[in-house]
Amino acid sequence: MSGIRPKPLIMGILNVTPDSFSDGGKYCSPDAALAHAQNMVSEGADIIDIGGESTRPGSEPVSEREQLARIIPVIKTLRTHLPANVMLSVDTTRSRVAQEALAAGANMLNDISAGRDDPDMFTVAAKAGVPIALMHMRGKPKNMQDNPEYEDVVEEVLKFLVERAEVAKAAGVASENIIIDPGIGFGKRKEHNLRLIRELSRFVATGYKVLLGASRKRFMGAICGETRPMELVGATIATTVLGVSAGVTMFRVHDVKANRQAADVTAAVLQM
Repeated sequence: MSGIRPKPLIMGILNVTPDSFSDGGKYCSPDAALAHAQNMVSEGADIIDIGGESTRPGSEPVSEREQLARIIPVIKTLRTHLPANVMLSVDTTRSRVAQEALAAGANMLNDISAGRDDPDMFTVAAKAGVPIALMHMRGKPKNMQDNPEYEDVVEEVLKFLVERAEVAKAAGVASENIIIDPGIGFGKRKEHNLRLIRELSRFVATGYKVLLGASRKRFMGAICGETRPMELVGATIATTVLGVSAGVTMFRVHDVKANRQAADVTAAVLQM
């Protein structure tokens, strides 16, 4: 026996935006969002990650007011109708949006800026006592894919995330509530993404929980000769299997059922 591993958690993506790269415009109304969230939960999602601002390459920022108008009705609807044990995460870099989302029923934060866009994010997370995911990104979504370069992508991303985790702890966030995310596809070339996935065990070795968000990412399409994001389910499954094998415990995905199965079977094999 290799020892008991925590069950991999599947975070289903719920974009309530008109312009996300894979599913923009599909789930903007509370009713459509609820139907999709219920389907993801039935397929095995543990967490629903709700975003009101697209962060695809080249995207423009969205105001706090617009984010709140998009996500608050959805969060309230989901909290009323989904099982209490399903976590609701809000994908935002703004502390006001985070605070109002938590008041509406969210109980996790997902910050792609790792607290750099708004340092008060850590104060909000600390006061609420909720988990917060901190992601690495080179630049901003608008320009992050403009010729990203690294001397050693694994070392640089790892150093950044550990430093941001320390800042979060200094603001009062408990270590067990910090989740680090290497930011696959955020300011990285294909070879950078592949190296980060190959070295996921180094992120796990920090002792923080690790989130992997590789779902339907463009770099996999370049490998597979596929330009349609929705046709990258198999490619995403490969990253989930590699992640579980490395000790990653949280996976942010579009295709819940396939990745739930892949994660559970991989975990069962490793458990033997």
